[in-house]
Amino acid sequence: MTVIKAKKGLGQNFLTDESVARRIIDLVSPKRDEVLIEVGPGTGVLTRMLVDRGGYVVAVEIDPRLVQSLSHSLKQHNLWVVAADALKLNWRDVIIKAKDELRAFRPDQPGSTRVRIVANLPYYISTTIIEKLLAMHHQLLDMTLMLQKEVAERIASGPGRKEYGYLSVLVQYHCEATLLFEVPRSAFSPAPKVESAVVRLKLRERRAVQVEDETRYFKLVRAAFSQRRKTILNNLKASAAALNFSRPIGAALKDSGIDAQRRAETLSLAEFASLDQALFSR
Repeated sequence: MTVIKAKKGLGQNFLTDESVARRIIDLVSPKRDEVLIEVGPGTGVLTRMLVDRGGYVVAVEIDPRLVQSLSHSLKQHNLWVVAADALKLNWRDVIIKAKDELRAFRPDQPGSTRVRIVANLPYYISTTIIEKLLAMHHQLLDMTLMLQKEVAERIASGPGRKEYGYLSVLVQYHCEATLLFEVPRSAFSPAPKVESAVVRLKLRERRAVQVEDETRYFKLVRAAFSQRRKTILNNLKASAAALNFSRPIGAALKDSGIDAQRRAETLSLAEFASLDQALFSR
């Protein structure tokens, strides 16, 4: 068996610990009527278990060496290895085809097809991938992701914690986020320089808060966190021209019941929604 060396330029750290993979699979508990999408399957430790337990598996891999290896070593009919960059992939077309393949492979499974993400994401693109996947929120049931521990903690953190930031608000607006367990560096080859953790993101049927304009809401949140040491008032003043508020910042903060000297990391999603409404109401 040929040993494939990890490419540093692709941020590759292959999961090699089967006990960690098995724990992930047990927590996911794949069903026969589900499409399971794995981003960055690496050498296939997690892929093999997904194929054995799940309905139809799509493994998205950018490295042609790994695509060839997986295609040769795993010839199951319920696996599709996609040679592609996950950041440039037409996810809609992939999901449509995967659902069709599942129905053909398991015609005995009734009902609608659920799509789930299970992945050990390359750390250097993890945030970008998450943002891209969240844009497909209406097509996904949940995401179980292995991430850099720091990123996982940011995603799951609530207001008042130092890890809480723009990414926390973005993910929690769309999902219920749960930090599942930490993974030691020894579980990978080569061992990464950072700690890892597994997080589950369950897509909400309804957003965490109701806002008039999602794009505008997240521009406001991003502006509020632009300089974490500054107060919400100062950060909003710095972004006022770009965001084109309809009302004075001080008045909007007062109407929202938010102290102008607070920092963004103390505001809940609901408070950001209230502030958004107050700043842009006419």
